[in-house]
Amino acid sequence: MNKKLVKYISVLSLVTVLALVLTGCAQRTGTNLHAPTSGPYGIIYKWIGTPFQNLILATAKAIGGTNAYAWGIVIISFIVRLVLLPLSLNQQYKSTAQQEKMRAVQPQLKLIQEKQKQATDPATQQKISSLMMEVYKKNDLSLTGGLGCLPLLLQMPVLIGIYQAVQYSKAIGNATFWSLPLGKPSMVITIVATLFYVVQGYMSLQIVPQEQRKQMQTMLLMSPMMTFFISMISSAALALYFLVGGVVIVIQQVITNYIIMPKIKREADERLKNHPVKVVVTEESLNEILGQGTATSSESGETSNGTNDPDNARGNETPSEFHKSLRELNKGKQQHKPKE
Repeated sequence: MNKKLVKYISVLSLVTVLALVLTGCAQRTGTNLHAPTSGPYGIIYKWIGTPFQNLILATAKAIGGTNAYAWGIVIISFIVRLVLLPLSLNQQYKSTAQQEKMRAVQPQLKLIQEKQKQATDPATQQKISSLMMEVYKKNDLSLTGGLGCLPLLLQMPVLIGIYQAVQYSKAIGNATFWSLPLGKPSMVITIVATLFYVVQGYMSLQIVPQEQRKQMQTMLLMSPMMTFFISMISSAALALYFLVGGVVIVIQQVITNYIIMPKIKREADERLKNHPVKVVVTEESLNEILGQGTATSSESGETSNGTNDPDNARGNETPSEFHKSLRELNKGKQQHKPKE
């Protein structure tokens, strides 16, 4: 559960930072002719916004036509996503391979989770919980699940650059794409872009083992939600970038499903033949730990109740037995009394 929480917090943090940067770059939607010249936003605009602005203007000039600026953004976005595609595919490969490894050790992990619920004291629960880490370690499994935020981090300068290029350029901000103004939010482009990420999420679930789908569903909703949220608070130009990214990511998922996944399954089968899953826990070993925990609890309970205390045990005697013991004790004292 902690791993999932860390992933969610990481992605949400990135989205929050990006949203703050985008909304802080300008005071209102549409073009803003007063570009920042000082402070952090001035530095960002100088080193990220201005180069992207010039790049879009140069590409639009080379293309020409009514939708030149929009096609310039599309071409730049497509090139950026193609450059990131090998990295994204490599990460997808690692993530999918990790899922196959998890599938092999899933019986042991399920057994640990079941026995952990049966444990009655914290010490036993902690001991059983530590065995899960041992299963990961012995079978060379990563705690991060093969996931990472590097592709998203690398895209952040591009997102900020496109946003500022439109925000502080009258020519780009007033341009249109099929009658949709690039300088204002567009519900149409936002919905189309979001749908591509929904399709990608659905396709990725098809290669996930059935027992892991519930865990992955929430994580896969993050990408469409992030796309919709950022597109609605920014310009249509940025939504256009997400739309192009959505097309590329669907192509990436097709490659994963039909090329990478079969290869990983063959490699996993071969690896299991040569290096079988290392069994760290069995039902017998876990039952033994549970039995020891129960015995320890019983012993501590008996001690606290005083059943092993001779003085308390004497308190459980009947009155006649108590008087008999007292007479024997006095008799012993008289026999050992020294003669005068």
